[in-house]
Amino acid sequence: MVDKVVITCALTGVLTDPATHSVPVTPEQMADQARDAFDAGATVVHCHFRNQNPGMGHLPTWDIDTVGAVLEAIKAKVPEIIINMSTGVVGPDISGPLACLERFKPEMAACNAGSLNYLKARKGGAWAWPPLLFDNPVEKVKDFLDAMNANGVIPEFECFDTGIVRSVALYKENGMFEGPPHISLVMGVASGMPARPEWLPLLIEEMVPGTHYQVIAIGRTEVWDLHRRCVELGGNVRTGLEDTFYLPDGKKASGNGPLVEALARIVREVGREAASPAEAREILDIRKGLR
Repeated sequence: MVDKVVITCALTGVLTDPATHSVPVTPEQMADQARDAFDAGATVVHCHFRNQNPGMGHLPTWDIDTVGAVLEAIKAKVPEIIINMSTGVVGPDISGPLACLERFKPEMAACNAGSLNYLKARKGGAWAWPPLLFDNPVEKVKDFLDAMNANGVIPEFECFDTGIVRSVALYKENGMFEGPPHISLVMGVASGMPARPEWLPLLIEEMVPGTHYQVIAIGRTEVWDLHRRCVELGGNVRTGLEDTFYLPDGKKASGNGPLVEALARIVREVGREAASPAEAREILDIRKGLR
């Protein structure tokens, strides 16, 4: 299915304040945005989960009831959609995402494949936020992979830097997971890989043969050339309000649907087509009837 492209929509970010940017927080908002993304061409939704208490929607949560309500609402609104659950946490306590993996067994889940100093500087050099280590040592990665393997969840390796891309091959060699790797090239974070299309061929060369890969492009209008190059090279792509707020013309997107529409347009311009849910499951090796 080389002419088919799996489009993923990342519905909402980790800490974006809904009072500042109109990101979905409630189960109903998440479901509505998932429907908009699906109608525009996305067959996968990447889900973070937010605190539902009044005024606390800018904070993440692993509360079982909240996560369950979001997933149930999305599946009720868009039964065909593939759910890719976030698992990212800072620090050694991963009990929250592990409990959610075991309870809900999503078809896919993110597996952050290495550590990164998560940095950004403002004009003048001051830090935009206190320097943060997004820590993902091998022991933590293995615990996530063991849980995913035990529950039939396909890991999606999020790679913020070149060494992390290469580490996935070592995880495969070590027997930490089965099947072809699914790699997301996270490009555009200030302290990670830049959102530069010319990097893609070199990164692809470092992958295990048969790897499924996609670009997660973080930024403004520069992300769209990166998406186009990835589609040209045979990869999959992801957009959404977690990754960017801006359409190719520089205007601010009103929601996830317009972002996916713009990405699906690029896919067609390159001469490929957005995969259907059944085609996406076949491409991603998701076994029919597993869920």
